[in-house]
Amino acid sequence: MCSSATPSTPLPSAPSRRRLFASMMYESVLLFGVVVATALIFDIATKSYHALYMRHARQFILFLAIGLYFMLCWRRSGQTLPMKTWYMRIEDRDGSKPHYFRLLLRYLLLWPLPLASALFVQYLSRRSGYTSTDLLIVAAPFSIFIWSWFDKDGYFMHDRLAGTRLVDLQARATKGGT
Repeated sequence: MCSSATPSTPLPSAPSRRRLFASMMYESVLLFGVVVATALIFDIATKSYHALYMRHARQFILFLAIGLYFMLCWRRSGQTLPMKTWYMRIEDRDGSKPHYFRLLLRYLLLWPLPLASALFVQYLSRRSGYTSTDLLIVAAPFSIFIWSWFDKDGYFMHDRLAGTRLVDLQARATKGGT
C-alpha cells in the first residue's frame, strides 16, 4: 500500500454521473469544432468535396485529431475545458499526473463500448426493417456509463483498465476548506 501518496484522503470521490453527463455534453460541442476544423483541412488538402471520398482515411484522421485533443489536454492539466468547468480531473490511481502511454491507453479503451453499441443499433435497424431505429445511434456514446453502475468505485471501464480515475475536485475543495 502506498500511504504516502494521499495521507489526508484515502480515496477521492468520483464526480456524479449527472456532472459527468453534463461535461460530456459540453465536450461534444467542443469536439464538433475539432471535427469540423480537421475535416475542412482534410478536404482542402485532399481536394475531396464528397463525404464518401476517402471516407476511411477521413475517419482515421478524425480519430487521430480527437485523440490528440484529449491527450494534450489530459497531459497538460488533467482536464479538458468541460472538465475544468465541472471540476473534475484525470489522475493515475496514486493521484499523480498520468503519462502519455496511460492516456493513450485510456483513449483507445474508451472506444469499444460506443462502437459495439453503434453496431447493435445498426443490427436492430436492419433486423427490424425500420430505418428510424438508426436514430438510436445518438445513445451509443452514453454506453460508457453502463460499466460505472456496476463498478464498486463508479469508474468507467476505460479508467479501470487504463489505471486512471476521474476525481471530483469540488469535493476536494469542500473538504480542504477552500
